[in-house]
Amino acid sequence: MRHKVLITGASGFLGYHLINAALENDLEVYAAVRKSSNISHLADMPINFTELNYADVEAMEKIFEEKEFDYVIHAAGTTKALTLQEYDLVNNTYTQNLAKAAEKNKGQVKRFVFISSLAATGPSKNIEEKINDSVIPYPVTAYGKSKLNAELGLKNADIPVTILRPTAIYGPREKDIFIVTQTLNKGFDPYIGKFLQKLSFVYAKDMAKLAVNALGKTGAFSIYNISDGREYSRYEYADIIKALLGKKALRFHLPLGLVKAALVVVDKINRSLKKVSPVSIEKLNELTAANWSCDISKAQKELDFAPQYDLQKGLEESLEWYKKNNWLK
Repeated sequence: MRHKVLITGASGFLGYHLINAALENDLEVYAAVRKSSNISHLADMPINFTELNYADVEAMEKIFEEKEFDYVIHAAGTTKALTLQEYDLVNNTYTQNLAKAAEKNKGQVKRFVFISSLAATGPSKNIEEKINDSVIPYPVTAYGKSKLNAELGLKNADIPVTILRPTAIYGPREKDIFIVTQTLNKGFDPYIGKFLQKLSFVYAKDMAKLAVNALGKTGAFSIYNISDGREYSRYEYADIIKALLGKKALRFHLPLGLVKAALVVVDKINRSLKKVSPVSIEKLNELTAANWSCDISKAQKELDFAPQYDLQKGLEESLEWYKKNNWLK
């Protein structure tokens, strides 16, 4: 009999790749979606759909009892909100509620995999030192704090929990980092300030495969930092994209003070309209951090994590998909 896995955030970018990885491992997939979710790209997949009200623990308990899920991969969350309270509600409280519902049927649920973020740890304060698993977390955004709060709450969960902290995830269907690719395609290569910077990335397929493989892990609670195991300069992403597109782009550096001033104005306007800014003043803390490279040796050792894609290979495959599906204009 096939094991059942509940995948939240199933209609999103990473959710799509998680579903594919689960199906490749012969799991029976239950995709948690909202009524407003666009699931047209999932329509032809051999999966089941379910709706969850993350604010209602009892309702979710009934779904767990009825469906008898063996595993949970919780990838739902928000990366954009107006306040810490909004971030915390979606990324922390709803995560705790889902875990409580799973606990009700803990004899059935064998593992709860939570897709957190390297933002929960925060960037390395030293340009020469990678972020390791034992560093004291110091998130620099409300988003990162909400993810860290969720992690801390899951430590008390009465079911086996594995927490994955991926760095920037990219690949087919991703929209945020893809904006950089679109900008380069139009001939512009902008940066904020002039300083050394180390970045890290992980390809969506590698991330999804790891999350599914982690379902078979033993032990009560563990946390892992995730990247492709390499570190990149702030210019490498752009250099690879330009080479793959066969295009030149004007590289320029915007003064940090000017960007901050502009974002303060934009943020005030958007808040008055109750709109979330695509890039907030707070987000600069992450975008301008000196070092996001991380040590993945623990995941390699305990989860047999062996990334198959570096940035060059991942971007080659991504660009092919974006062109084929007419995303790159």
